[in-house]
Amino acid sequence: MGYKFHRQFRIGPFITDFCCFEKRLIIELDGSQHVDAKDKDENRTFFLESQGYRMMRFWNNDALKNTELVCEMILTELAKDTVPSPHPSPKGEGGRRPGEGPK
Repeated sequence: MGYKFHRQFRIGPFITDFCCFEKRLIIELDGSQHVDAKDKDENRTFFLESQGYRMMRFWNNDALKNTELVCEMILTELAKDTVPSPHPSPKGEGGRRPGEGPK
């Protein structure tokens, strides 16, 4: 489809699994170690979103067993014309802080 992804792309203090810089989209493939790392993952996501990236997370198992569905979900996200602002809204105006979970 012409999208270019960088593998193990560094953004600030983090190394992402896959990053499409043009579309500001990060794909993370998570193993079982992430079950116990919820707070760490939320802080990481908050930082990366504050840098203007969108995040998609998939379990390793899903990526291996449901590859076609995962690829369709990624392509759907890539097709969106929106690129997030590198400056999230302050708390109380639609933004969130680490540990608050998804909107």
